[in-house]
Amino acid sequence: MALLEVKDLKKYYPAGGGLFSPKKFVKAVDGVSFTLEAGETLGLVGESGCGKSTLARVLLRLEEPQSGSILLDGTELTALKGEALRKRRGDFQMIFQDPYASLNPRLSVYSTLEEPLLLHTHLNKEERKERIGELLDMVGLHREHAGRYPHQFSGGQRQRIGIARALAVNPRFIVADEPVSALDVSVQAQIVNLLQDIQKKTGTAFLFIAHDLAVVEHISKRIMVMYLGKVMELGDARELCSAPRHPYTEALLASVPVLDPERRGKKRKLSGDVPSPLAPPSGCRFHPRCPRAEKICTEQEPPMRDLGNGHFCCCHFAESKT
Repeated sequence: MALLEVKDLKKYYPAGGGLFSPKKFVKAVDGVSFTLEAGETLGLVGESGCGKSTLARVLLRLEEPQSGSILLDGTELTALKGEALRKRRGDFQMIFQDPYASLNPRLSVYSTLEEPLLLHTHLNKEERKERIGELLDMVGLHREHAGRYPHQFSGGQRQRIGIARALAVNPRFIVADEPVSALDVSVQAQIVNLLQDIQKKTGTAFLFIAHDLAVVEHISKRIMVMYLGKVMELGDARELCSAPRHPYTEALLASVPVLDPERRGKKRKLSGDVPSPLAPPSGCRFHPRCPRAEKICTEQEPPMRDLGNGHFCCCHFAESKT
């Protein structure tokens, strides 16, 4: 059984409508389903506004879904309330995007890391001190830095503190919401390598959200592609990047810088703007921007099809591997 199993998850936001007009909703997450295995990294990519961060917040119960199921080790997280939910929060944690905004400037590193230990463990003072030292070692910081405050660290060091905080209570899985996008390129590689090393040591599963497909391919076992609240393609990371089946995935790959101009020329470029999530297109949501679109694409929403070898694609014209 998968560590995390998500089925038909939906999150809508009200956006207008009144007594004499129908209510309107932004369908930020609209029927998302996937699984995450223990110790696996699943990459999640898509343009800004496609629903990635909303999905992350709903998975962690920071926001309530309209409907759908989130099973963690067989436990339905959407049914948990109050104290029952608080007790399970140690199993799922988050690494936030902005290391400058996600740390409390009034708390020292020691207090920042001690807070989850006080909430979710029964460690005594000496045990907490030792655990905090272990966490700083794990993320490549010195133990003597525990008394410092966030403004005394660089962006990369602050993100390491955020990672240590997420790891404090030994979570089963962590959502990393664009954890390197606010960092310099040279620091990004260090953080990605750090997350890989941590996963090898702890067996923690990651949902790794990013814009950069090159980074996601490097760290992920599988990749999930979202567009306007829906999953367009899901499959093995190397296979999806080398032989994408959905036109949107092809367009995202075309935006990745390559050294060989001939390779760049063979890829489909993405044109046009993302439609409004208040009024998504009929049929396939990508059809207004799709170079392959035909009449059926405007009329019928394509089902998520299994193309074989764990590769799924939401396209009328995706070819099976068999």
